[in-house]
Amino acid sequence: MKIAFFVNSMKTEEVSYTTTRLAYYAHNHDNEVYYLTPEDFALDPDDEVRARAIYVPKRKFKTRESFLKEITGPKAEHQRISIGDLDILMLRNDPATEPSSRAWAQQAGILFARVAIRRGVIVVNDPNGLGKAMNKMYFQLFPEEVRPKTLITRDSKEIKSLANEYGNIVIKPLQGSGGANVFIIRKEDIPNINQMIDAVIRDGYVIAQEYLTKAEAGDTRLFLMNGMPLRHKGKYAAFRRVREGGDLRSNIHAGGKKAKAEIGETELRIAEIVRPKLVQDGMFLVGLDIVGDKLMEINVFSPGGLGSAESFEKVNFCAPVMEALQRKVQYMSYYRRNFNNSEMAIL
Repeated sequence: MKIAFFVNSMKTEEVSYTTTRLAYYAHNHDNEVYYLTPEDFALDPDDEVRARAIYVPKRKFKTRESFLKEITGPKAEHQRISIGDLDILMLRNDPATEPSSRAWAQQAGILFARVAIRRGVIVVNDPNGLGKAMNKMYFQLFPEEVRPKTLITRDSKEIKSLANEYGNIVIKPLQGSGGANVFIIRKEDIPNINQMIDAVIRDGYVIAQEYLTKAEAGDTRLFLMNGMPLRHKGKYAAFRRVREGGDLRSNIHAGGKKAKAEIGETELRIAEIVRPKLVQDGMFLVGLDIVGDKLMEINVFSPGGLGSAESFEKVNFCAPVMEALQRKVQYMSYYRRNFNNSEMAIL
């Protein structure tokens, strides 16, 4: 199959990234692999969407390091392709990491992916679903029983009131990722709360959330695929992220460390509760961040950590992901052979 991976920038891709692992696995299993970035699209005068893509040469690569070096180096091969010729377009960018000078890039993947769908390309995750999830307000659309009590506001008085009510709260930006400007406000911090609020509120709306005490032990990242917990050879694609020292953030790149996850009834119940909406929104690959019996976050943009799960479970979770995409291509091919355009629209 022909598969393209859409990323923020080739300069920021790393060997350990889930995207690199997926692309490397796809290429070494005889798929035609391309990379796209926000700068690469064009809607031509003939109404065809084309792109200046990086093409991965057909030779096999022994390591992810050599694979990534080939496509990010000065000799990387570029081809102008028609998006409609792809079987799969996998959106693996994170709009929240784009700087303000590149605000135009935040929506580029979603906009052009919508056109790709009209050309018969399978796009994951679905750009219409991702459009709803451009900020953390999307999280509030899931059942209340799996969410911490949450206030979203720009009124510092309301945030202070919530802090007084719950004692300990977390505040963070409505938009953003990676643990930037995330603060825990404890009861003893309330007299000096203004400085922390000001640091978050300057970037827009603030999420003020009850603090889950079980977060002291870190959280669990569990991957879902097609709404179901991702499993391969009896192992769940999951791992734990444990805080280091007093840092509130358990993100690996923010100082946390990794540990093996134990997936039990609680985690599976949470997954089942959120499954219907994720399926409805076309979220193919998702990462749930779980603390106790609550969700801290639902990651639908470029969820990472498959390599961390692999390191503990000793199985390659890229295999079932690529197999699922291959099945989608086969199903689409079947429908095209057996139904006309109007019947396809109903399907």
